[in-house]
Amino acid sequence: MDIQFVGEHLLPGKIGQFFIVLSFSTALLSGISYYFAAVKDTLDNSWQRIARIAFWLNTLAVVGIGSSLFYIIYNHLFEYHYAWAHSSKSLPVYYIISSFWEGQEGSFWLWMFWQAVLCNFLVRRAKSWENPVMATIMLSQTFLASMLLGVEIVGTRVGSSPFILLRDAIEGPIFSRPDYLSLIDDGNGLNPLLQNYWMVIHPPTLFLGFASMVVPFAYAVAGLWQKRYQDWIKPALPWALFAVMILGTGIIMGSFWAYEALNFGGFWAWDPVENASIIPWITLIAGVHVIIAYRSSGHSYFTATFLVLISFVLVLYASFLTRSGILGETSVHAFTDLGMFWHLVIYILVFLALAAALLVVRWKELPITKKDEETYSREFWLFIGALVLTVACVQIIATTSIPVFNSIFKTKIAPPAEVVQHYNKWQVPFAIVIVLISGFSQYLKYKNTNPKKFFSSVLVAVVVAVVVTAGAVYVTKVYSNLIFILLTFAAVFSIIANSRILFDAFKGKWKLAGSAIAHIGFGLILIGALVAAATNKVISINNTGAIPVADFEKAEKPGENLMLYQNEPVQLDKYSVTYLSDTTIGPNTFYKVNYRALDKETGKVTEDFNLYPNAQQNPKMGLVASPDTKHYLTYDIYTHTTAAPQIEQKHEEHEGHSEEENYEKPVKYQVSPGDTVKTRDGVIVVKSINRDAKIENISLAKDDVAVGMLLEIIQNGQKYTTEPVFLLKGGNKFDFGKNIDKAGLRLRFSDVLPEKNKLELMVYQKPPAPKKWIVMKAIKFPFINLFWGGTIIMVIGFLLSIFRRNKEYKAA
Repeated sequence: MDIQFVGEHLLPGKIGQFFIVLSFSTALLSGISYYFAAVKDTLDNSWQRIARIAFWLNTLAVVGIGSSLFYIIYNHLFEYHYAWAHSSKSLPVYYIISSFWEGQEGSFWLWMFWQAVLCNFLVRRAKSWENPVMATIMLSQTFLASMLLGVEIVGTRVGSSPFILLRDAIEGPIFSRPDYLSLIDDGNGLNPLLQNYWMVIHPPTLFLGFASMVVPFAYAVAGLWQKRYQDWIKPALPWALFAVMILGTGIIMGSFWAYEALNFGGFWAWDPVENASIIPWITLIAGVHVIIAYRSSGHSYFTATFLVLISFVLVLYASFLTRSGILGETSVHAFTDLGMFWHLVIYILVFLALAAALLVVRWKELPITKKDEETYSREFWLFIGALVLTVACVQIIATTSIPVFNSIFKTKIAPPAEVVQHYNKWQVPFAIVIVLISGFSQYLKYKNTNPKKFFSSVLVAVVVAVVVTAGAVYVTKVYSNLIFILLTFAAVFSIIANSRILFDAFKGKWKLAGSAIAHIGFGLILIGALVAAATNKVISINNTGAIPVADFEKAEKPGENLMLYQNEPVQLDKYSVTYLSDTTIGPNTFYKVNYRALDKETGKVTEDFNLYPNAQQNPKMGLVASPDTKHYLTYDIYTHTTAAPQIEQKHEEHEGHSEEENYEKPVKYQVSPGDTVKTRDGVIVVKSINRDAKIENISLAKDDVAVGMLLEIIQNGQKYTTEPVFLLKGGNKFDFGKNIDKAGLRLRFSDVLPEKNKLELMVYQKPPAPKKWIVMKAIKFPFINLFWGGTIIMVIGFLLSIFRRNKEYKAA
C-alpha cells in the first residue's frame, strides 16, 4: 500500500523536472537543426528557424529550472534533497543564493544559464557564423542538460536531478511515517567555508568564464568545418579576450575568498581545484597571443587554432577533475562523485574527438607559412611565450592528475608532500621567462626588427629595472633569495617596457593601450604575490612555545600562536592586543580583538582598531574559522582564531538532573541570628527567625513546625534577601532551599540543633566562571595591495583590448 505523505509540495519539483526535460530536448533539437542549417547549401532557412525557436525554448527552460530550484530553496522545502542538503532556515538570503550552486546540480545549471545568455548575443551578432557556431555550443548545452536529467536508461542513471525527493535520495525508517516532514526541523546548512560574500559572486563569475570558453572553441570548429580558415580569427578574438578576462577575474575572486575566508594564511595554495581552473586560462592566454601574432604576420596558424581548441577541452577536463570524485583525497573543495564519472569522460572525449578530427582532416589545407619567423620579430617571441605557457600547463596538469594516473594505471604515486614548494619550484622560472618576453617583445616589430635599435631600447629599460629591483630587495630585505630577485626584476622590467607603450598611447596610439595595461597589471600581480608570499611574517610570536590546549600542536605551530584571555592585553609586534568580548550570531561566534599601538616617546595612542575573526564548532568539520583583516596601503594585518572553547550547553532542570549539580560542594555552618557568614564574593547575614513560615502548596498539621531563616546577602555592592525554610512534619525533617542566581548562591536551612542552640545553614556556591580565551594567529602581509590592484588594472586592459578587437571586427 502506498504511503500518502503529509505536507509535501510536489508541484515545484514536477515543474522543475519538466523544464529539465524540455531543456535537454530543445538543446538537442537546436543543435541538430543548426547542424543541418550549416550543411544545407540552400537559400531556404527553415532549419535555422527551427533551431532558433528550439534555442529560445531552451533559454526559457533553463530559466524555469533555476526559478523552480530557487523557489524550493528559498521556501525551505526540505522534502527535496537538494534544499535539505545545502541550505537551512538560519541562512540569510545572500547565503541562500550561495547554497543554490553549492551542489553539483546547481553549478551545472549555472553553467547552462551562462551559455544560454551568451548564445542570445551570438544569435543576434554572429551573422554568417551563427549556424556552425551555435551547432557546436548547443551540443555542449545538450551535455550540460543531460547532467541534470536524473533518469535511468537501460539500468544506467543519466545525470542527477536537483528535484529528487529526500525520501528517494536517502534511506531511513523516518520515511515510513506519512508525517516525516514534521520530524525535519531544518536543513543541513551551507558549508561554513562558503559562508562568505565572495562565494556569492565568485562561482557565477567563474562559470561565466567556463561558459565563455566554448565560444572561441566553436568559432575555431566552424572555421575548420567550413574551410574558412582565416575568417574565424577576427570574430573569435574578442570572445577569447572576454573569456580570458572573465575567467581570470573569477580565479582572482577565488583568491580573495581564500584570503578572507580560509585560514591557511594566503591567497593561493596550489589546490587541485585551483589548478583545474587556471590551466585553461593559461592556455587561452597563450592562444590569444598567438592569434594576434598570426593576424599580423601569418605565422603559427596551427598553434593558434590548437590552443583555442584545447582550452575548452581543458575546461571539460577541469570539470571532470572537480566533479568525478577523483580528487576527493587531495582537494579540500572538490565535489563528491554523483555517479557521473563516465558521463563526464564522454563529454570530454566527444569534444576532444571533434577538435582532433577536424585538425587531422583539414591538416593539408591549413594556412601554413613556409618561411620561418625572424628571431628579431614579435611573432617569434609570442610563439616562444605561448610555448613556455603550454609547458608550464603540462607541469601543472601532470602533478594535479596524479590521482587520475593512479586510477587508470593502478599505480600508487604519492602527490608532493610540500605542495606549494613543489609548484613554485617549477612555475616561478616559467613566470620569469614569460614576463621577460612580455617586456622585451614590446620593442620588437612584426616580421623583423633592427637588432641595434632593439638592444639600445631594451638597455634603458634593463638599467631602470635593475635600479628599481635593487630598491625593492633593499626594502623587503630578501637578499639571499635569487629566484625572488630574478622574478622581481623580470616583473619590473615588463612594467617599465609596457609603460613605454602606454606612454605612446597617451600620444594618440590608443589601440596599443589595452595590451600594455593588461601586461602592467599582470606584472603588478606577480610582484604583489611574490612580495606578500616571500616577506609575510607571523607577528603572533609565542616565546613559551606552548599552547595549553589539548592536541593543539597536531594542527598548528604553538610558537606562532598566542593564547588570549579576556581583558588581558598581550604584546604582539608593535601592538597591545586584547580579546574584549564575543558575540554569537547563528552558528558563528565573532571575537572582538582590539589592536592598540602607542608612541614610545609620548605614550599617545597612534592606532586603535578592532578585528572580528569568527569561528564555529561544526559537528562534521570541527573548528571552522574565518579571519578578519585590517587593510593598510602598504600592508595587511591578518588575524584568525586557531582554537576556541566549546560553547557550553546549559542544562535545564528536568528528571535526572539535580538543582545542586551546577554548584560546588556545600559548606555547613552553625549559626544564630545576628551571625555573619563569609562567601567568596561577599557575606551572608542571618537577620532573624520566622516561626510562622508558610510553604506553598503544603498544608501544615497541628504538630508540624515550619521555621524560616531570614537572610541578607551582600555581594559586589548589591543586597539580596531570601528565606530558606526548615520543616518538621510527621516526625520527618525537610528543607526548602532558595537560589540567588545573581549572586551564584543556593542556601538551605537544613537543620535545627536545640542542644547547641544553633541553626544549620548549608551554603552552595557556583564555581568561579572560567576565564574566556581564544588562541589567535596574526600575519603581516606587506604590499599585498599590489596583487589586488594589479588584478583591477589587468581587467581594465582586457576590456580595452576587447573594445579594440570588436571595433576591428565590425569594421571588417
